[in-house]
Amino acid sequence: MKLTWRRFDLELRNRWTISRTQAAGPEAAGGCAIQPVVFVRLEAPDGTVGLGEASPCRRYQESEETVENFLRSVDPVRLDFDSLEDSLAAVRSLAPGNSAAKCALDIALVDGASRRAGQPVHAFLGLGFTEGRHATSFSIGIDTPERMAAKVAAASEYPILKIKLGSPDDEAALRAVREAAPGRRLRVDANEAWHDREEALRQIERLARDPDIEFVEQPMPAATPPGDLAWLKARSPLPLMADESYQQAGAVEGVTEGFHAVNVKLVKTGGLSGGLEALKAARAAGLQTMLGCMIESSLLITAAAHLADLTDYLDLDGNLLVGNDPYVGVSAGEGRLSLVDAPAGEGLRVRLRGGAGDGSSLP
Repeated sequence: MKLTWRRFDLELRNRWTISRTQAAGPEAAGGCAIQPVVFVRLEAPDGTVGLGEASPCRRYQESEETVENFLRSVDPVRLDFDSLEDSLAAVRSLAPGNSAAKCALDIALVDGASRRAGQPVHAFLGLGFTEGRHATSFSIGIDTPERMAAKVAAASEYPILKIKLGSPDDEAALRAVREAAPGRRLRVDANEAWHDREEALRQIERLARDPDIEFVEQPMPAATPPGDLAWLKARSPLPLMADESYQQAGAVEGVTEGFHAVNVKLVKTGGLSGGLEALKAARAAGLQTMLGCMIESSLLITAAAHLADLTDYLDLDGNLLVGNDPYVGVSAGEGRLSLVDAPAGEGLRVRLRGGAGDGSSLP
């Protein structure tokens, strides 16, 4: 097997800020304009190709440098599309952590194996993909109330908005969003912003006055004592969704005490195989499920979309936030995910924008 990779800078349409970047200090408070990703390509001796993508997050001590260092440690001789489980196990057995890098290799292996089997990824994994069912939210990052309202107005195509909160201007920001989008469904993501359980409850009780807010994502830090999370869950007037608190299927037992739902991201779980396990474990535990994302290209977003039939909610909009997406895959017209216009055939069903879909190159 031949393994190659390439860094690529995704350019955001608007600067991206969440509560965690604001808390990091003045230099980070303005958010980011570029998200570095790493595209991965595996090629078997018979010419079968698998593609993957890593979108590393510093919240999990990962960067494009750590991704590349991990990839250099991989012996591609141990990887084989025809021995998928052994190959996935070989990737997982390498250095601990490095979920984003493992995600890229995992997706590339599943892509290549499903291409060789002549099936799209969802069918290869024993799943369907229900056209017309899957509605994604569109995320609005922290900004001035005026700019957040302008972003909402520009996103009029999308019936569900996910609003990032956790700044001193939360009340004004939410008011501006609501004035710009009366009656639109909203989801709130605090990104671990509220460190005290009483403060978190006060914030959620205020949010609950809006009847169109569906849930609140990760109101408190993942390191919060379980008893405090359970206390908040018992009193919250809105459903609570775990994001940073749920990275692997093995965490499901602890998460059920403090949350009603989980947000599964392929870069946290180490790819499609880990994402599939995390979704199934959450559903078996009686939790609602959502597929989320980082800032990603259509390659990684499309990979996640193949698992959509296992979800109650979707937040697969990372590709919609960038202006130089190098791949074409799943579409999101009017917020509805569709594979109808994706490249036909097997595997992930992605291609380079303006190029062939055979994975013959990286952007």
